[in-house]
Amino acid sequence: MIYVRREKLKFIFMMAALIISISFVLKLLQMNPELTVSNLVERSVGGGVYVPWKPDNHKNDGPKSKCGLPKPCPGKDFAFKIYSGATNIIGPQICFDGKMIIEKDTRGNWPGINIAVINEKTGEHVNTGSFNMWNGKVEDLIEFLKSIEDGSLVLIASFDDPATKLNDEARALIADLGSSYISKIKFRDNWIFVGGKKTITHVSFETHMKNDRETNKYESWPEMIELEGCIPRID
Repeated sequence: MIYVRREKLKFIFMMAALIISISFVLKLLQMNPELTVSNLVERSVGGGVYVPWKPDNHKNDGPKSKCGLPKPCPGKDFAFKIYSGATNIIGPQICFDGKMIIEKDTRGNWPGINIAVINEKTGEHVNTGSFNMWNGKVEDLIEFLKSIEDGSLVLIASFDDPATKLNDEARALIADLGSSYISKIKFRDNWIFVGGKKTITHVSFETHMKNDRETNKYESWPEMIELEGCIPRID
């Protein structure tokens, strides 16, 4: 009697497993009409696992955005993303059209005002300059600003202190590039700017954070700021 009962229980479990398997297959077929039983068998033999509700990530991938922007710039426009430095430890970063022009470095690199010069028409990186505004020479900054050719995009990121050595002449030259904040930049303020020297498109992007001990994130320094966007390409 015990043997017969075990056989009956075994038969019941087998039938239950069969019914569950058939139900699962029917559910898969309903979820994906293009799927066939032979497909399932082939995948099972091959050792794969079929998940019909999982999206095909390779097919759904859109065009990649440059410089980490949330979405690509329209047409052939140039993408940019800029970070100021953080305190006097983490350096600034300037990315243009997918190319890292100034990297985030550690203490001692890129203090002051950092500038990347770009050809407006081609997007070519023309020149880079870093000017220490704490113990450097403002004359070097002025000479660099004067050397920028017409039709150039100018991207600037501050690090640590961008203002101590700034004088009226340097501020005026940066204002001519389209900056609205340069007259207000003070000791250890964070500042990012994108403008141009006699460019066809009058590009102007800018953000500024004051150094204020009552609101600073890092005691003697404000928090890092960032700026990103698209610049029209000139045909």
